[in-house]
Amino acid sequence: MVTDDVIVPAASLEVAALTDVGTERDHNEDACGAVIEGGVALAVVADGVSSSQGGEVASEMAVEVVLRAYREDHSSRPVGQRLYRAVQQANIEIYDRSIAVPELRGMATTLVALAVEAGQLTAVHVGDSRLYLVRGGKVVQVTKDHTVAAERVRMGVLSAEKARTHPERSTLTRSVGRELIVNRDRLSQPLEQGDILVACSDGLYNVLADEELGAIAAAAPGAADACRELLEAANARGTGDNLSAAVVRIVGATPAGPRAPGLAARLKALLGR
Repeated sequence: MVTDDVIVPAASLEVAALTDVGTERDHNEDACGAVIEGGVALAVVADGVSSSQGGEVASEMAVEVVLRAYREDHSSRPVGQRLYRAVQQANIEIYDRSIAVPELRGMATTLVALAVEAGQLTAVHVGDSRLYLVRGGKVVQVTKDHTVAAERVRMGVLSAEKARTHPERSTLTRSVGRELIVNRDRLSQPLEQGDILVACSDGLYNVLADEELGAIAAAAPGAADACRELLEAANARGTGDNLSAAVVRIVGATPAGPRAPGLAARLKALLGR
């Protein structure tokens, strides 16, 4: 059974978020949210990490604080800076809560937060929840996993194939709330009409291959449909983890601003353009 369905249509954007407990867990440590604020589509996915109830608290706090802090930032800062600061605010509040409440000590969460405005993507990312771009029938992972196995792949001492089954594939090197200051990845990229963004927790992408994820999202008639069909496809195979997906569809956007060189080059190579 799926829960927490949210969709907010706008003239050029559709955004939705959905989370589900999965087929084997008895509680959900994932959280997600989606909203449109002042013409900006916001989506957040978080996957709590803790051996106690702290994981559930951390992920729920992360989503709530990011959306609240972004909304309450009335400065003239660009969208990306507001989102970046909102993630740090979530980190501080989760860390402070874990210090104040002994049973929550050490709680933390992964987090991927994205904002889309006037055809421009900004994303802030910590941990191994992912953001994918689906364009022209191809899917590209645009975030980098912050795990021990992924770091070894980037260092060239472990193959990507072996990383999929490596015992430390889910051992995080960064997480929100673990320390007072967290190192956050930030990326920016112009988008095109027809692009689809999928943010998800590892419970989803560990079950669905990237190509399947992209195909399901592209075939769905809307953002809410894409979220629901992604979770249903994973649950149909049996899932040992919670599942979350947030989808943003660009249904009428024009690129804005210069391309970020590193990400643009990587997307060009992967998309064959």
